[in-house]
Amino acid sequence: MNGGSTEPSPVADPIVERTIGESKIGKLNVDEQTLPRADALDGLAHGSVTDAAVTDATETTVIEIPRIARALRHRDFRLFWIGNFLSNIGTWMQNIAQGWLVLQLTNSAFWLGVVGFSASIPILLFALIGGVIADHVNKRKLLMVTQSAMMVLAFIMAALAWFKVGGRPLINVYEIVLIALGTGIAMSLNTPSYQALVPQLVPREDLTNAIALNSAQFNMSRVLGPTLGGFAMALFGVAGNFFLNGLSFLAVLVALTRIRYIEPPVAQEGRLWEKLKQGFAYVFKHPEMSSLVLLVSIGSLLAIPYLTFVPYFARDVLGTGEPGLGLLMACSGAGAFLGAITIASLTHIRRRGLFVVRASAGLYVAIIAFTFSRNFYLSGFLLTVAGYCMIISVATINSLLQHLAEDHMRGRAMSIYSTAFLGLPPIGCLIAGSMARLIGAPRAIAGMSALALMGSLGVYWGRRGLRELD
Repeated sequence: MNGGSTEPSPVADPIVERTIGESKIGKLNVDEQTLPRADALDGLAHGSVTDAAVTDATETTVIEIPRIARALRHRDFRLFWIGNFLSNIGTWMQNIAQGWLVLQLTNSAFWLGVVGFSASIPILLFALIGGVIADHVNKRKLLMVTQSAMMVLAFIMAALAWFKVGGRPLINVYEIVLIALGTGIAMSLNTPSYQALVPQLVPREDLTNAIALNSAQFNMSRVLGPTLGGFAMALFGVAGNFFLNGLSFLAVLVALTRIRYIEPPVAQEGRLWEKLKQGFAYVFKHPEMSSLVLLVSIGSLLAIPYLTFVPYFARDVLGTGEPGLGLLMACSGAGAFLGAITIASLTHIRRRGLFVVRASAGLYVAIIAFTFSRNFYLSGFLLTVAGYCMIISVATINSLLQHLAEDHMRGRAMSIYSTAFLGLPPIGCLIAGSMARLIGAPRAIAGMSALALMGSLGVYWGRRGLRELD
């Protein structure tokens, strides 16, 4: 998983080798006055980047494209975007195959929750460390290591699922848990560097658009990946999905070798624990940032786990098979893609605190309605609404935090965001899986989403910083 299977950010994501401009999409224009990237301005102010370095860093092919995709004018970001897009398609193909395989092996919603917990708990434990590392190492090299590790784990999963003993896959649920745990550890180190790298690939005025486009590609992959994955499972079995995901990581690795950004100098002094404390102190010193992190935490703990249980709803509530599951996940991705496009097209959002809370409320209401639906088409529509509202909320929060954080603290600030957004869902999955044993999955998911709705409204009315955010 690259950008994160989650949302992962929403933040999160993709790349390949040739520039779109080199394939003659659009008209090429070399802009001799290209502005410095988002991270270059502070470097100039402190004299840490030479004029020649800035010139080199900002040499980029500029393509005449619609304003809604203006960040794609910049070569480095364009490569990064395409590669992550291709890789995330593979990630979503693996996600639905993994959930389906767990159901085949265990016939248990509880084990779905356990696997979801194992895949994401490393984010909670290690993402903060990853944020410190992102502020102190070469981000490209770290990303290449983590992406390669996830590629190897995907191939291992494919091999174990392919070989059979007595007609059953060689792999068992415990091995799935271990592989999910390993992938989660790699992702926890990958995500903060991924998010901190984006501002180094575009000028500051295109940063919001770049974040929205990253959300768009991630959620386009949520449409294509599950749809292709559902049909691929029907044709080739789950092992084929795992193998294709392993191949998809090559797109990210190729892109990382071809981007030409300038890595800013970093400070090496200081202990890890001190760096972590500095990050928390920085975020919680700013009421706007801490309120946004709290909103993300509520949604991630109590609502986002619903995605892990979609295979259960598809098979046991709606009575559909692999293609139906793929279509349901694609509906969620389609809504999220539309949400990302909405954010990318907006030039300015007024009263962004209220905007985020309204979008979050829409997500929780849609999830509650989904748990009560017994009609496939209505369920697909409600997942579309949920996906739309979720990305409207998290993409806006991601953009706000990127803008509010100073360059030297952005890795740690985004690691706190990543910990909240990607690290808390596993705990939510474990809670939901345990509750599902007692009261059933639909009631468990609905009850947790209702708590999230009340909690988000309480944060808005109880924290002045969020209400004043414009």
